[in-house]
Amino acid sequence: MTANVAIDPRPGRRWRRPRSNGIHAGLAFVVFATLWVPLAGAKTAASAWSLLPQPAAMHPAGNGVVAVADGATVALSGSQHTQALPIAKQFVGWVGSTRGLHLRLDGSPATHSAIVFDLDPQADVTGDAGYHIAIGDGAIRVVARKPRGLYYGAVTAWQLLTPPGWKPHSTAYVAEGSIDDHPRFAWRGLLLDSGRHFQSVAEIEKLIDWMSLNKLNVLLWHLTEDQGWRLEVPKYPELTSIGACRKAVGLDVELTGSPDKPYCGFYTEAQVREIVRHAAARFVTIVPGIDVPGHSQAAVAAYPWLGVTGKRPEVWTDWGISAWLLKPDEKTLRFLDDVLDEVMRLFPSRYISLGGDEADKTQWNASPEVRARMRSLGLANMDALQGWFTKRLADYLVKHGRTPVGWDDELLAGGTLPVSEVVMTWHGRDKLRVALQAIQQGHDVLLAPVESLYFDYYQSDLPDEGPGQPGMISLKDAYDTALAPEGATSAEAKHVLGVQAQLWTELVPNFPRAEHALFPRVAALSELGWSPADAHEWDGFLSRMPAEMARYRALGIAYADSAFAPAFSLAPEQDGKLRVTLSNQAGFGAIHYTTDGSPPTAASRRYAAPLEFSLGAGTTVRAATFAPDGFELSAPRSHVIGSTALLIRDGSQLATCSGRPPMRLAGYRPAHGAAPVYAVDVGNMCWLWKDAPLHGIRQIRVTVGRIAWRFGDDSDGAVVRPAASAAGELQVHGDSCQGTLLATLPLAPAAATKYQTTLGAEVDSGSRAGARTLCIVATGDPRDGQWAIANVSLSR
Repeated sequence: MTANVAIDPRPGRRWRRPRSNGIHAGLAFVVFATLWVPLAGAKTAASAWSLLPQPAAMHPAGNGVVAVADGATVALSGSQHTQALPIAKQFVGWVGSTRGLHLRLDGSPATHSAIVFDLDPQADVTGDAGYHIAIGDGAIRVVARKPRGLYYGAVTAWQLLTPPGWKPHSTAYVAEGSIDDHPRFAWRGLLLDSGRHFQSVAEIEKLIDWMSLNKLNVLLWHLTEDQGWRLEVPKYPELTSIGACRKAVGLDVELTGSPDKPYCGFYTEAQVREIVRHAAARFVTIVPGIDVPGHSQAAVAAYPWLGVTGKRPEVWTDWGISAWLLKPDEKTLRFLDDVLDEVMRLFPSRYISLGGDEADKTQWNASPEVRARMRSLGLANMDALQGWFTKRLADYLVKHGRTPVGWDDELLAGGTLPVSEVVMTWHGRDKLRVALQAIQQGHDVLLAPVESLYFDYYQSDLPDEGPGQPGMISLKDAYDTALAPEGATSAEAKHVLGVQAQLWTELVPNFPRAEHALFPRVAALSELGWSPADAHEWDGFLSRMPAEMARYRALGIAYADSAFAPAFSLAPEQDGKLRVTLSNQAGFGAIHYTTDGSPPTAASRRYAAPLEFSLGAGTTVRAATFAPDGFELSAPRSHVIGSTALLIRDGSQLATCSGRPPMRLAGYRPAHGAAPVYAVDVGNMCWLWKDAPLHGIRQIRVTVGRIAWRFGDDSDGAVVRPAASAAGELQVHGDSCQGTLLATLPLAPAAATKYQTTLGAEVDSGSRAGARTLCIVATGDPRDGQWAIANVSLSR
């Protein structure tokens, strides 16, 4: 794998976001037009159903289609018009803002209506979220017995009108048949972390819109963190006047515009009510998350008596696990009861999350008062004390008719949870052993495995992949999430309440970054939560992704194309030529390419076998991936192929010396352009270029930069290498990190700026022969500012 891969800037690539978030637009009242034509009279591609998530049962029938043209009528049937009307209005908005068809909403049923919504309490459907769709006799009829089911039927009807290859403003042709559908799991959730980085009300409502169109129904809203308390509690105003602001460091400076301006944000009571109302109209439940006793440094910063030491810390500006726990006494519990009273007043959700994870008990163990409290309660250890503390809060919620939710680690270790507590398990390995353990203790469980459903993890190893935690979670990794604990009986398996993905926001400072992290992996989550187990099939899912991604594009979602983007692999041939292999992560779609500088299209040459180039003047290969219907699955990537192509490595293509997968972290944004993204082994400034072609090499150039990331002074495992100067230096060794020193590049010029700097040095003339491993290390302490490599190049 070699360097110099980039996303091509293309005119028109910025997708226009539809008005009113793509939800309320397009209620134009025009003359209806409903058509019925035989299948042979419509485009064949338009007849296919491409639905995501896959419905429980589909029954294609006949050779006809129902055609829905601009001006067609949407009618309501049944006795419950009032409840059906807002759903029909949203459907008309979706069709208008994506397909560009302006449908006429008619409150009464009519034989000439193209689409009929029928809310019938006696409907023969499965559950309150189930629905039936009949397509035939010139109409699409959606039937449900509850508004929730009618809403999901409306989503499917919208998808029927946006099949593969659909074109805006054109008549939609839908093949005849019927669909019977209902969800597999009751909880189909997404966790949004607003504590570490803050999202606006409009952004959260937009995310709720998009979630509902993927038939997700729970947003677990993580509102309190060490880095910020985000919920207004009138009885405790300093939670937001102090706890909602932190000093701007690292990337936060770019968000605030100045290191002197703090990073702040919280949600007022009125804003929370608006978000809850908006979500309810889309059948999404907002589950509030108030994390205790850990992740509470911001609360202790607001009210120091909540902590163990009595001191007032700053709202945290670092990441990781803070030692500032809430004090486990009656005064703290009264405070939390007050907070939960406010939470229950604002959020009608049956469920409330108490978190409970990552409680570093250093301060508890060091406190004579806390140790005495533990002994007076007859508890064996601090885990049991946390269990006692959490049970008090959980019992308070149960007393008020709510169901507590929390993470598995400390909660199960405490051993005192009420049976009603729902356990979120982030353990996916060991065949869901922890989930089964929780079930056998009598709990319902939510599956939220870190290995496949932590969407803050990066999605590919492409050089242009955005920031993310290690390791990689691809679209297929998300789709292949295990949902059945091994060894569980059928009765035990029924205690799996659902599935949930997480978006923690240490590396997600803004909403565009959130869009990139969530989509299209949300499509995999959607199918996990909704579709029956026997419908789970990767190739079928991939075949339905082009239509889904076209919908995302029409909705204005800036999704990641990582799964489909072309990757370049270069290798020298014995005849002096260079072999270029193209592939993509998903193994789906056709890669088309150009070599004349023009943007690739579906009509460009299709890649079928490795390409060969002479090692002369550089040739730019541009490639993109297309679906069978011609939809562009990925933006073009480009690679310069020439005599120096094998002498360059992007920093993301260097191995870590520790063997650990790197984090992908953003650097400082230059005056023009996007912030660079580096592959970084946190705490260890050491990189390997394996089999570097050193024959005849005389010079090495390394482009370095600082990462915009803040670490605590006690970072575990930091590797400090002695520096010969105040700024330190890059040392280049041959064969191993203890091998021959080939070059030294002083870091002083780079230390004078936080932006990228290219350093150069001569390579030791006696050590140039053959292909050898290069080890590049930066001296100094990474906790004082970690260096990152953007690229390395060799020259003869």
